[in-house]
Amino acid sequence: MTFNDINIRVLRHLLTQYPEPRPGTMQNREERKVMGKLEGKVAFITGAARGQGRSHAIRLAEEGADIIALDICRQIGSVAYPMSTPEDLAETAREVEALDRRIFTAQADVRDETQLKQVFERGVAEIGPVDIVLANAGIAPMGRTELHSAWQDVIDVNLTGVFNTVETAIPSMKERGRGGAIVLTSSTAGINGIGGPTRGGLGYTAAKHGVVGLMRSYANTLAPFSIRVNTVHPTGVNTPMVVNDIMAEFLAEDPQLSNAMANALPVDMVEPVDISNAILWLVSDEARYVTGVTLPVDAGFTNKK
Repeated sequence: MTFNDINIRVLRHLLTQYPEPRPGTMQNREERKVMGKLEGKVAFITGAARGQGRSHAIRLAEEGADIIALDICRQIGSVAYPMSTPEDLAETAREVEALDRRIFTAQADVRDETQLKQVFERGVAEIGPVDIVLANAGIAPMGRTELHSAWQDVIDVNLTGVFNTVETAIPSMKERGRGGAIVLTSSTAGINGIGGPTRGGLGYTAAKHGVVGLMRSYANTLAPFSIRVNTVHPTGVNTPMVVNDIMAEFLAEDPQLSNAMANALPVDMVEPVDISNAILWLVSDEARYVTGVTLPVDAGFTNKK
């Protein structure tokens, strides 16, 4: 038997094993040009009126996803900077619709489990069953002065709100039996001891660490249903929650805290789309076996520590 005979036999075997085009072939590449990574998927996103949430909605819509978008769209007493408005949420809807994707929007408070479930069910009835969950809603009640309620408010939104969001979505995902992907928004404060000594700062760090515990537990309990769960950990992001007069005064008053929050790479902050791109990967089939991980998108902040 010649060398060429052996090669022919190997090729025939491969053709038998892989009768359809294999990943990376020209046909697959052409299909990817037409089909987005999330074509036919529905994403449930909280805190979607502006900032990271809006960016996530747009980025996922660019890849073919339809969106169920929620936001509180009103002020919380302990939060000194201006929070989102109904007009902000309407702008998110306009930007998603401009991409020729469907979107359902509603005002809802992630602290209110009953309200959250009602709005979720309305969204599913209009848009379709959910494949992707982004528990993104969060607050940062830090400032030169703060209310006693800052601790409880940030725990209720940033931790209990994340729990409520996941608990609202998973029954239908389990029942549908088609798996799914969940990403919980934590922070570099969820894997480092930062945030400052205030009630709001300590509450923020505690809540973001708690989100990691939720993620790890959910990743195990939901794995049998092929539902993947991960966290993202941004450094400072160029959003209204971070870029505002209240936060600037807070950091200026404590230069040591400000210096401790510097990144390793020579950037002061990252952009919302940087987080959105990481999330897109986590919820796509490209990360189909990635679950239970804490993914920093932090310009080297955590490694520098």
